[in-house]
Amino acid sequence: MLKKLQSKNFKSWSDTTALEFAPLTGLFGTNSSGKTGILQLLLMLKQTVESTDRKRVLHTGDEKTYVDLGTFYDLIHGHKKESPLDISISWRLNKPLQIKDPEDKTQNKFNIDNLRFDVKIKEESGTLSIAHFQYSFKEDHKEYSFGMKLKSTKVDYELIADNYTAKRFKGRAWPLPNPVKCYGFPDEVNGYYQNVGFLSNLVLEFESLFGRIAYLGPLRDYPKRIYTWAGEAPSDVGRKGEMAISAMLAAKNRGPYLSLGQGRKKNTIEERIAFWLKEMGIIENFSLERIAKNRKDFELRVQKTKTSPQVLITDVGFGVSQILPVLVLCYYVPKGSIILLEQPEIHLHPLAQTWLADVFIDVVKNRNVQIIVESHSEHLIRRLQRRIAEEMLPVDQTAFYFCRMENSSSIIDKLELDIVGNINNWPTDFFGDEIGEVAAKTKAAMRRQTKGN
Repeated sequence: MLKKLQSKNFKSWSDTTALEFAPLTGLFGTNSSGKTGILQLLLMLKQTVESTDRKRVLHTGDEKTYVDLGTFYDLIHGHKKESPLDISISWRLNKPLQIKDPEDKTQNKFNIDNLRFDVKIKEESGTLSIAHFQYSFKEDHKEYSFGMKLKSTKVDYELIADNYTAKRFKGRAWPLPNPVKCYGFPDEVNGYYQNVGFLSNLVLEFESLFGRIAYLGPLRDYPKRIYTWAGEAPSDVGRKGEMAISAMLAAKNRGPYLSLGQGRKKNTIEERIAFWLKEMGIIENFSLERIAKNRKDFELRVQKTKTSPQVLITDVGFGVSQILPVLVLCYYVPKGSIILLEQPEIHLHPLAQTWLADVFIDVVKNRNVQIIVESHSEHLIRRLQRRIAEEMLPVDQTAFYFCRMENSSSIIDKLELDIVGNINNWPTDFFGDEIGEVAAKTKAAMRRQTKGN
């Protein structure tokens, strides 16, 4: 699970400050206030991890990636290329990382539950380089750090090993070459040092973290009359939800039942999704069936009410196709995943937006999945506040933030929720001026009545 994130000089952020993440984290704010940039930072690192180019410091994106941020000039705050990009990420490992003592293989040297990664990236003469990167963790009241940093020559690198003695092989002390991407140790580290073979495990944990991140964007594909599935099992539903049906079919194929917590009734993924669609008041039920035996073509048929016939998803309201990828993603990803959602409430009526909060609570509590959602929905946050008051959602399992612009930079405020769901530092005009609108309407009505007399 992601625990903390801080970045300096990324897009509209001069400094995000240290953001604490919870199992359910919400990013709210006005348009162009920087909240989407926080998700984009994570997605940029994810596509860097997935890049096959080991020499590419950052994959800022193209038409095939999660985000396309242009050049370093485009993404650096204020377009000041001389400014470095600083990123710091802390996370809890899905299971403790045990590292054997290089001097005595019969015992563990480190047992790591949490890791922190820091990197400073800069551009010089049109080329990105790493000023330094390091992994840090605490063990027996000591903080250990391992990484690489540029030497004073600003060409070669040296190893960082705080509170640990890295032993070099005998021979000439050759300098280290460039890091792998922005987070990895080159092979020469193991070639030059006797007792640092475990460093690759730290890199693997970083890559595993971003491998567990699934993303769904705000613009989702239109529904289709026919869906094709040849047995593939996608890792998620795609950034536009284009693989939602394939994911649902793959889930049915790999095992019929979801694990939803002790004592809970077993559901298939289709049953769970159908339950929420009904609760939201969107449809009564649906079925996903093969058109004919031995065909790879499927139809998604929807029953709008109890008495209405089933019709294709293309023949009902647009909201079904827009919320379906959200629900599929929540129940398809493996336990321990991290879901990034942009405006999941798009094309949903207020009641459905309200029930979406309960979907997130169910997934966070019963599937051990972290959800980070960027939203404009007042109905979503109001339901979350209610569930906190009703003790259905512990307040310490949430973190809500409000983003705003100030002097051409993004500013973020953590919303202070108490144990009964009250927000004690509610921002001005957070969701508009409801009282002002009612007062203005009343005054206008009185004027019209006066004129009528």
